[in-house]
Amino acid sequence: MAKTCMTERELKRRATVKKFAEKRDALNTIINDQKASAEDRRAARAKLQSLPRNSSPVRLRNRCALTGRPRGVYSKFGIARSKLRDLMMSGQVPGIIKASW
Repeated sequence: MAKTCMTERELKRRATVKKFAEKRDALNTIINDQKASAEDRRAARAKLQSLPRNSSPVRLRNRCALTGRPRGVYSKFGIARSKLRDLMMSGQVPGIIKASW
């Protein structure tokens, strides 16, 4: 089980990313626009760098919804592999059965 502070930090990061998403998109379009002047592009880069670090979506980490484990998370289920295995073995995941031959 992950520490509560780690999962809370991740939730705070997700909120920050959502808050600054539109501003980041607008600045990135200016930066990537070849027709814009070099001065405008430089100013947009400076504004982008002045945004909080946690507003970048790259800093997000997928975590297990049940335990908060950061590694081995299946994105389809949003659950770590160990908990997913426990749920499958108890028959709580529909459409998945234990293979036997």
